[in-house]
Amino acid sequence: MIKRNMYLDKIRHFYDETSLIKIIYGLRRSGKSIILTQIIDELQEKGIDAKHIIYINFESLDYSDIKDAKDLDKFIKSFVKDKNIYYIFLDEIQKVNDFEKGINSLRITNNFSIFITGSNSKMTFMELSTDLSGRYVSFRVNPLTFKEIIELTNIKKEDYEKLLFDIFEWGTLPQRFSFKDENSKLNYVSDVYDSILLKDVIERMNIKDITSFNKILQYILEIEGREFSSGNVLKYLKQEYKEISTETLYNYIEALCSTFMINRVYRYDVHGKEVLKTLNKFYASDLGIKKIKKNNKEINFSVCLENLVYNELIVRGYEVFVGKTKKGEVDFIAAKNKEFKYIQVCLYLNNEETIQREFGAYDCINDNYPKYVISLDKENFSRNGIKHINAIDFFLTDNF
Repeated sequence: MIKRNMYLDKIRHFYDETSLIKIIYGLRRSGKSIILTQIIDELQEKGIDAKHIIYINFESLDYSDIKDAKDLDKFIKSFVKDKNIYYIFLDEIQKVNDFEKGINSLRITNNFSIFITGSNSKMTFMELSTDLSGRYVSFRVNPLTFKEIIELTNIKKEDYEKLLFDIFEWGTLPQRFSFKDENSKLNYVSDVYDSILLKDVIERMNIKDITSFNKILQYILEIEGREFSSGNVLKYLKQEYKEISTETLYNYIEALCSTFMINRVYRYDVHGKEVLKTLNKFYASDLGIKKIKKNNKEINFSVCLENLVYNELIVRGYEVFVGKTKKGEVDFIAAKNKEFKYIQVCLYLNNEETIQREFGAYDCINDNYPKYVISLDKENFSRNGIKHINAIDFFLTDNF
């Protein structure tokens, strides 16, 4: 497995920090556990005694007796033999009831550097209780980037575009690259999402109507890249003889977002300078989910590229919006450090009409922030101060 330095570089500063909990969260099977083992390896390389490193994976039956905060506190403290730092790694900690109370107790009573992972929004500031408020730093882990996949597969440069189209179909979950034939890949991707559905949706969020839930997911994946309307979803479900309330619909969408299967992207009014909460869009955290959940098995490569660019921007630390203008929209506004970048995504600029559409999206934006069009074309179509970037070059560059 490759070393995921883009995350380790951010976390290393906190290895010996005992006052802050390190939270590593994200989609199930995106590589969180691997990052924990890589942190442990680095600690051991620094000379940390193995007796001062405690790793617990709560998906293992070996730790099924740890039910709540008190059990956790008692179990961890049983390892303490001296006053040196102990490094505590708690994988999929959300399985422990009131885990925040247990972790906070450990944090304030011992010399512990604590790392935790989880696969739902309980791991984010949105849901953490006041017991940990202001006492943690969090790092979201996503499936592999294009650059990481090249490192993992050691693929030749002339096959980069072929690899990209393979990603459009099968996604970027790390372990799926271990499988070569289609049936094995399909079984693996299906198992991952069945696991999310069972462990993170049905068990934790207590959703009973799985048929409606799946239909909502299918609908969102079908309209990905287009504006979302709750009214259209409810109408679609009614046609499928599955009527639900608006409240239930939004609860189901929240379940999809909180398990990181999909990401909600809000619109930003370029001229009004404000975030709009209506008619937002959704993008999949991993493209492989479309392989098993969409009714229409035909792949829209242009939307897949748009989705992959969105995921790359998130990995690079941008806050991403859909740009609303007076004449239409810009695919993405990427914000970081109070600076904006405007981005249009298109599979190929294969005729003048397409070129005019993509570059013309910026006609009514008069500010001086950088503007880009990303496509798979090798020819450079840059014009009027708008930079055209080949998509593969975008995925491989370190300084976008």
